[in-house]
Amino acid sequence: MGLRTLLTLSLLCSICICSAQNSHYKEAFPDKITVRLSLQTTSNSFTVRDKITRNKTEFIPNDKSYLGVSVLFRFLEVDFGYAPNFLSENKDNGDSKLITFNIRTFFGQYMQTLDIYKQKGFFIRTSELTLPVDDLRTFKIGGTSSYIFNEDFSFRAIGFQNEWQKQSVGSFIPSISYYYTKFRLEDPIIDNQLEKSFKLAIGPGYYYNWIFDENYLVSAGATGGLGFNLSKTEGKTSFNGLAQLIFRMTGGYNSENFFGGVNINTQLLSHTSDENFILDDSISFLEFYMGYRFDAPKKWLQKADELSRKLGLE
Repeated sequence: MGLRTLLTLSLLCSICICSAQNSHYKEAFPDKITVRLSLQTTSNSFTVRDKITRNKTEFIPNDKSYLGVSVLFRFLEVDFGYAPNFLSENKDNGDSKLITFNIRTFFGQYMQTLDIYKQKGFFIRTSELTLPVDDLRTFKIGGTSSYIFNEDFSFRAIGFQNEWQKQSVGSFIPSISYYYTKFRLEDPIIDNQLEKSFKLAIGPGYYYNWIFDENYLVSAGATGGLGFNLSKTEGKTSFNGLAQLIFRMTGGYNSENFFGGVNINTQLLSHTSDENFILDDSISFLEFYMGYRFDAPKKWLQKADELSRKLGLE
């Protein structure tokens, strides 16, 4: 069946320009090493909908699930993922591949993300049939810039659990998102097809963390945006309006040392084309996670303090 493994390398960085400040709303863990295990499902899928006939064609990546492990200390987190064959979602995927690379940084109340998705191997699904297309490749790079208005709200507590939200609180979080996508079909029978697009959207968002009995968290929020899509296909350039929706929900348990839970995150970028089609570009993410925090060695703390002072983070 060829290569059945999905190899994912993900680097996640969290940087703050000031020292972590604990309060009765949240607690940071600057002196602990966090080890985190997860089972994740992620993909970047595409849908083309006919505005007149209502028919739709879906382009669904083959590979789905992988196991992840991450180690976090202070401002750096490194994640590795692997898709073993014993997971049912990863069977019969032929020569499919998926590589993701993610960075999240914090500068005070500013949050910046960077995402890269490189995929090969899809299923094309319509109302009448489903066909594998091994030579379909996509590449996406982009990210989101956000501002968290309420400094008592902890996005770290729902993003990668290096803070503990202790009291219920919400925040208004406006964002601007931007993505470049390359969509290539290499087929020996028909001419190669290549589409490049740039999407930009800006809009408001709101997220809320509900805390129950101090240790249990349920978080939900959404961002809506408007913008434009600029695409080029076979020498033709089109410019169209764009709508964006981001939804995130988290539920879990947190304490001084142990934590666990589930993350759901989906982003939809939708725009019309000059040929009366609606194109949906969606990124989905589902994660089950658990982890433990250990006291960091004194030498690690000394080196981290020295580096923080050199970088002006304190």
